[in-house]
Amino acid sequence: MATARLALMNEEKSKDRLLSLDTYRGLVLVLLLLESVKYGWQHDLFKAHPSWLTQLIDFHASHVPWGGCSMWDLIQPSFMFMVGVSMAYSYGKRLKLGDSFGSMFRHAVIRALILILMGVFLRTTYTAQTNWTFEDVITQMGLGYVFLFLLWKKSVKIQFITLGAILIGYWMLFAFWPVQSAIPDPAWDDPQKHVFTGFFAHWNINANPGHYFDQWFLNLFPRESSFEQHDEGYNTLSFIPSLGIMIMGLMTGECLRSSGSDHQKFRNLAIFGAVGVATGLILHFVGVCPLVKKAWTPGFTLFSGGWCLLILAALFYLVDVRKRQKWTFPFVVCGMNSIALYCMIWLAVGSFPILGTEDLFEVHIVDATLQKHLGENYAGFLGAGFEPLLKNLANGVILWLVCFWMYRRKIFLRI
Repeated sequence: MATARLALMNEEKSKDRLLSLDTYRGLVLVLLLLESVKYGWQHDLFKAHPSWLTQLIDFHASHVPWGGCSMWDLIQPSFMFMVGVSMAYSYGKRLKLGDSFGSMFRHAVIRALILILMGVFLRTTYTAQTNWTFEDVITQMGLGYVFLFLLWKKSVKIQFITLGAILIGYWMLFAFWPVQSAIPDPAWDDPQKHVFTGFFAHWNINANPGHYFDQWFLNLFPRESSFEQHDEGYNTLSFIPSLGIMIMGLMTGECLRSSGSDHQKFRNLAIFGAVGVATGLILHFVGVCPLVKKAWTPGFTLFSGGWCLLILAALFYLVDVRKRQKWTFPFVVCGMNSIALYCMIWLAVGSFPILGTEDLFEVHIVDATLQKHLGENYAGFLGAGFEPLLKNLANGVILWLVCFWMYRRKIFLRI
């Protein structure tokens, strides 16, 4: 029986592996590697070499302060979207292997708890005590994971109704909440430029229901000092609308696993992606709902989810339909060990307390090693403007080689 199950697992693994999904996941992780040592390299590059190109890079390699969207703002939605796609494949395979609903539900609950605690752990690595916050992408995945599982194998109609109810309900929560005074991010150069007026003021930074929920909820946990606000405006309740993009991913995964032709699947993904992007833009420009990633507005869910659909549609057509696959290898190496690489990115850099003092010092393990062997100025040969970027690239290559070593030995970290 065990041998037969193993053979079936290998058969399902080869049949159900979606190379375009691994490629997409790897592409997103490579973007994260670009900030593995020094976030802000894009600003240094633009200041040292101002041009339309470096200005464009500066914008799209940064999170927008509040309203709007850049390429960098699509990283977290991409992760959430791919969780939904992966669930369709993962539990579809387990169902074929004969797993019961109860065992799969227990697995979903355990996976959700691990994701939540992993997110807390990663944000606590360099703090004096447990940092109970829940806005990290890993934690947000965990908070919505069980709800997503309960929608798995439900009809498309039920999934669409649930998605609509989540987005409309979350919109109403903010829209009917009394307008409060915004508390801008201290890092903003021009705070008033990013503070909404009129109806959009219901979604201002640290002046919305998500902010006030965290002022109550996060202070239920032991803390060094009471929680007042998240300077950048992130909040725990964002897992509710981000569950919407996970549902979009789940429906996408079921579409790709269906019996239709590959060309029809590609058209479906492209059409629904375009509709999502257009709907998010329309809601923003007609004044119904702003595009704000840090508050995960319903409009941003549709807009970013639409882009995720378009990106996966393009990769699916190129990689899985047209079989143009050679170029994907560096990204697949990252994508097939996404949890391991994400943890390495977090754990390889941070602030450690100096014993006996309240001071902190920063150490990047890989960067410190490269400086020791190659000199402190190992990445400065193109000037100060390029040095942070080259440091990120050099350190990213080292982390990629670790993933490549794991890939060659078929070591894949799974939850």
